[in-house]
Amino acid sequence: MSHEPVQFGTFPTPVEPAPRLAAALGLGPEDLWIKRDDLTGLGGGGNKIRKLEWTVGAALAEGADTLVTTGAPQSNHARLTAAAAARLGLDAVLVLRGSPGLSHSGNLALDGLLGARLAWAGDVDRTGLDTAAAEVCARLRADGARPALIPFGGSSALGARGYVRCGEELRTQVPDLRTAVVALGSGGTMAGLVAALGTQSVLGVDVGALADPAAAVTEFAGALTMDKITADRLRVRRDQVGSGYAALTGSVAQALRLAARTEGIVLDPTYTGRALAGLAAAVRDGEVRPGEKTVFVHTGGLPGLFGHADAVAYAEQGALAHDG
Repeated sequence: MSHEPVQFGTFPTPVEPAPRLAAALGLGPEDLWIKRDDLTGLGGGGNKIRKLEWTVGAALAEGADTLVTTGAPQSNHARLTAAAAARLGLDAVLVLRGSPGLSHSGNLALDGLLGARLAWAGDVDRTGLDTAAAEVCARLRADGARPALIPFGGSSALGARGYVRCGEELRTQVPDLRTAVVALGSGGTMAGLVAALGTQSVLGVDVGALADPAAAVTEFAGALTMDKITADRLRVRRDQVGSGYAALTGSVAQALRLAARTEGIVLDPTYTGRALAGLAAAVRDGEVRPGEKTVFVHTGGLPGLFGHADAVAYAEQGALAHDG
C-alpha cells in the first residue's frame, strides 16, 4: 500500500564547500563538499527526519495515535521520533537499551523536553529490544491506544525512500559527484543513497550499530530499485568501529577536532565522527582521490556529543589548554 509522506523537514538541504578540511585531508580545495543534513529542521535536525516523513506517514494512514520506537539511550532517531510525535499531537514511547542513569544529558534531555515516555529494556541485544518494543505495543493496545512501531533507526525500505530524495538532490547540486561518504548504522540512509546514485558512488563507514550492516543496505536498496544488489557491490569501510558503537576511538576524536577547527562544523562521536575518520582513511589509502568531487553527508547527531562522557572530556581539553 502506498502512503504519502508527512512534511517535517526543510529541503533541499544545502551543500557547502569545505576547502580547509579538504586540504587537511590531502584533497584539493574544490574536491570536498558537505551535504548539511544536520540542518533538516525538526527537533534539532538530522538524517532521521527524511525517514520519519515516510514511516510516520504510514503510521498516520493506519490511524495511529502513539509512535513507539527503539534505540540506544543516545539515539538520534528516538529523539526525532519524539519530535515528530509532538509536531503531530501524538504520544511517543521510546524503548531504549540499558537502564536509567547509565547515560545522561544529550538526546535523553531532549526526549524528556519533547514529552516522550521512556521504557528501559535492560541489557539486551537487538532481538531483546524488539521483544521489549512488542510488549510495550501490546500493553498500549490493551489500554485502548493505537500504537505504530517505527523501525529501529527508522530504517526500512519505506524509510529509505527519504534518502532516495537526498541522492536526487545531490545529483542536482553536485553533478560531477564521484563519492558520497556517509555513516552506516542501521542501513536506511546508505540504502536510499545507493538506490539514487548507484553502488559505486556511495561509501558507507560502519559505526558498529549492526553485526552485518551491508545486509540491511542490500535488502532496502534492492526493494527500492528492484535490482539484485549484493554486498560485494557496495563500498563499505569497517575500520572505524574500534571497540564498539559507544566507544570513542583516537581516529574519531581527531576527526571531531579536525572538522571543528578547519570548518567550524561539529560532528558527533558515534556517526559523523566515524564517517569523517573513514573518509580520512579512504584518502590515505587512495580509495578517495584528489581531483574528484567528494561529498561528506553530515547526518546530524550533535546532541549525542553531550551524552557521551569521553567525547565531552576530550572536547573540553582544548578549552582547558588555552585557559589563561
